[in-house]
Amino acid sequence: MNNEVRQILVTSALPYANGPIHIGHLVEYVQTDIWVRFQKMRGHQCLYVCADDAHGTPIMLRARQEGITPEELIARTSTEHQQDFASFSVDFDNYHSTHSNENRQLASIIYQRNLEKNNITLRTITQAFDPVEQMFLPDRFIKGECPKCGADDQYGDNCEACGASYSPSELKNPVSAISGAKPIDKESEHHFFKLANFEQMLQQWTKGGHLQSEVTNKLDEWFEAGLQEWDISRDAPYFGFEIPGHPDKYFYVWLDAPIGYMASFKNLCDRTGLDFDQFWGAQSKAELYHFIGKDIIYFHALFWPAMLSGANFRTPTAIFTHGFLTINGQKMSKSRGTFIKASTYLKHLSPEYLRYYFAAKLGSGIEDIDLNLEDFAQRVNSDLVGKVVNIASRCSGFIRKRFNSQLSAELAEPVLFQGFIDAGKSIAECYEKREFSRAVREIMALADRANQYIDEKKPWIIAKEDKEAELQAICSMGINLFRLLIGYLRPILPATAAKSEAFLQIPPLTWAALSTPLLSHTIAKFKPLMTRAETTQIEAMLEESKEDLAAQNASQAKPHETLTEGHLAKEPIADTIEFSDFAKVDLRIARIARASHVEGADKLLQLTLELGEGDSRNVFAGIKSAYTPEELEGKLTIMVANLAPRKMRFGLSEGMVLAAGPGGKELFILSPDEGAEPGMKVK
Repeated sequence: MNNEVRQILVTSALPYANGPIHIGHLVEYVQTDIWVRFQKMRGHQCLYVCADDAHGTPIMLRARQEGITPEELIARTSTEHQQDFASFSVDFDNYHSTHSNENRQLASIIYQRNLEKNNITLRTITQAFDPVEQMFLPDRFIKGECPKCGADDQYGDNCEACGASYSPSELKNPVSAISGAKPIDKESEHHFFKLANFEQMLQQWTKGGHLQSEVTNKLDEWFEAGLQEWDISRDAPYFGFEIPGHPDKYFYVWLDAPIGYMASFKNLCDRTGLDFDQFWGAQSKAELYHFIGKDIIYFHALFWPAMLSGANFRTPTAIFTHGFLTINGQKMSKSRGTFIKASTYLKHLSPEYLRYYFAAKLGSGIEDIDLNLEDFAQRVNSDLVGKVVNIASRCSGFIRKRFNSQLSAELAEPVLFQGFIDAGKSIAECYEKREFSRAVREIMALADRANQYIDEKKPWIIAKEDKEAELQAICSMGINLFRLLIGYLRPILPATAAKSEAFLQIPPLTWAALSTPLLSHTIAKFKPLMTRAETTQIEAMLEESKEDLAAQNASQAKPHETLTEGHLAKEPIADTIEFSDFAKVDLRIARIARASHVEGADKLLQLTLELGEGDSRNVFAGIKSAYTPEELEGKLTIMVANLAPRKMRFGLSEGMVLAAGPGGKELFILSPDEGAEPGMKVK
């Protein structure tokens, strides 16, 4: 391999600032982090940047639902995301946001340069418009029946039942996923990127070794169908950057999201003195790599290189695409407890376990990987605890007690040691090519050889025979083999490697340093480096991950999924839940003692609900479109009484009133039969 120091810039796809990181997301960030750590161990200048994808309609609506500004939402989410990444040892050189001055500036530059080259055109189109919310609807915010197979509750751009793609205008019986109202057609002028202008360039680029062969073959379908113009603008209201010179027109989130890679790096350059153009200029000789999931190939492998080329920036050296994560052979599921948030996992299990298991499964292709939880525990316990850590544990005690923590002056088995060093070339090639599972297999084969050596030499028997020099030599050899193993695993297990380096009393290991053994060297007292993964821990994690979906929909409803200030949208059926999950919801009869308007809220009424025996609750309900305060006072209704209190902009809401209907005036609170009394449980 080339020993010359390489300049490398690496990115992972930007997580959307609308929800927590889950272990499915972590596949990509762990994969990228392992590759980056390997390059740094090799002595290369390798920089890893990322950012939160902070724009778009979902974020605007989510913030409104929570009664906060979009800026407050994305700031809170960024803190949560960065805490999760740091806990899993994902080590960015810079983490930024697409809602930044750098991104605004670069998005405007890329837009303007492409406009000047006639790569952007304006034309009037007809779009679906929500007459209640007074906003144009993105395709994913329209639901209806598939025009191909008739399946209900399908999105406005594709059918999850039959896989068909179509336009929202083809959808049968469409409704807004925000308000439940029937969309109307309305005209608006939009900005379009002329992707066809770059057909020849993209044909060459996609076949130029920048992509995996499976991805190149998939993209051929787009070329065969003909490259279409890409709508890069959205109408107000929208959370994003206004297009210069075009009031109430905003850059579509997918235009400025990949530019976020550049913006994060620009932020790093401004803080550290790095040369931006050296990495992003048209003549750049640096390497640029994007790690992405297979669901966003088209944006990264067609639109992105075309945008960059049209704006006189360099294109990526390569785009590395990976598959999705399944758990126990199935998609992640909330009802089964396998939709596992990063923060939930961390309460129960070591992040090093997951990093290792992902590495043991990941190759350079785009196939999905499966997290089999039984295999997960067995592999962690067998490989890491039983093989690698066990070597240090078996040898260190003798060195400390019998030789004052001093290793021998010579290697007992130089040929064996050299064999481990020679294996490093193949392991390094595996890391370089992102064949992490092969690297793990080769490292574990070395671990087997190291344990075999110790089993054959039997230091516990030598110790009883008082053969001091031989005992020191055997155990010192074991410690040196352990050091090589932990060095080879260092990109995968950075936290365990750091503990091991403290035990060995050495600086952070580099690849070059591995070939020099530790001789006449003093080690520290051994402390357990890793404990076993227990089935009880996994079960506790799954149990905590099982969500009370009814309560979640009420308290954390996403605007495009369930409740939006009083509108109950028509929705696909969620994951099935167990009866025990549903039984957690405590429905009670409540009397509406007082009702009043909420200053500054278009759809909310403030209700004082009495459940009897002095139990009074304050609840904000989005039912203003259907009721006046006077109509409600004195009525009985049904509420979710054990819903966690939720802080809103207008105050604390201590429950939820149940209502049904398509929205607007056709919204009805649920009322009990005669004879019901406040506080009675609804069964």
